[in-house]
Amino acid sequence: MGQIKVIDLFSGAGGFSLGFKKLGIEPKLAIDINHAAARTYSLNFPNTIVIEDDIRQISGKEILKNVGDEIDVIIGGPPCEGYTAANPLRMQDPLDRLYLDQRGSLTLEFIRIVDELKPKIFVMENVPAIIETQSLRDALINEFKRAGYNNIFFNILHAEDYGNPSKRNRVFISNVKILPIKIQKRVTVYDAIHDLDSKLDVPNNEISEPNEKKLLKISKIGYGEYLTMYKASKGKSMPLYIRLSPFDLAPTILGNSRFIHPFHDRFLTVREQARLMSYPDDHVFLGSKDEQYNQVGESVPVALSTAIAKEILGILNERVIFRPT
Repeated sequence: MGQIKVIDLFSGAGGFSLGFKKLGIEPKLAIDINHAAARTYSLNFPNTIVIEDDIRQISGKEILKNVGDEIDVIIGGPPCEGYTAANPLRMQDPLDRLYLDQRGSLTLEFIRIVDELKPKIFVMENVPAIIETQSLRDALINEFKRAGYNNIFFNILHAEDYGNPSKRNRVFISNVKILPIKIQKRVTVYDAIHDLDSKLDVPNNEISEPNEKKLLKISKIGYGEYLTMYKASKGKSMPLYIRLSPFDLAPTILGNSRFIHPFHDRFLTVREQARLMSYPDDHVFLGSKDEQYNQVGESVPVALSTAIAKEILGILNERVIFRPT
């Protein structure tokens, strides 16, 4: 078959796209509303058209105008804040999260673009909470059915099973079954970052020393212990500033995650955190320091996106997939 056309919606810093790029398929077009993330994506994907805009203002027709006819694959991760239990403002009714929440309803925009472009395969990433109730599952199935896709698969994948050094449990909603081959050995925090102390010329690896008061607190924190907590939904609290255990996986990295180095009394650099999401060192992050950390935490880990890309390209090469009419 000819060159496979991929587009990435809610592309962020490009973690999902990078899996395809590593296999020789650079996406034709990416869309994200965040300025720093769009700049990061543009820098690292110089051959991809990047649209920095609200996806609600973009039509399938406009996308085709930029890339020509017939998209093969649409990937993307609409914001998860409407669904995740880490959000203290999450709506009570699950269906309200999809239809009324400002960020949760962006999932419907992904489906709208899929409907307008009719790709052979789509893959939408989100937190498993998006399918935690039968009502949400049924609503998503019905929305994709309206777009012409009758078979919907909820592929729950753990990034650490595919070589990512941090835990990450996500659902990839698709019109094909995605079940990549798992690796035999887990990659630890030490495996991922131990050499970065001596690589000060690596981008995004600038060390920020904590002030004396914070340094004193950090010095007393052992592996797996944390500096503070923040409130999540339903009155739950979640730890923040955990000291990583070197010979284990890192916990799930979120947009607001900051971690303490296993061996030094300081926070991880952006590059160290990016290594924990399996980003290569030549993938440079732009924007403020907080924006860079957020881009890393809101990504699809590259080890996982590569495993998914292999599956998708394998499916496209092995069998005929018909577009819905």
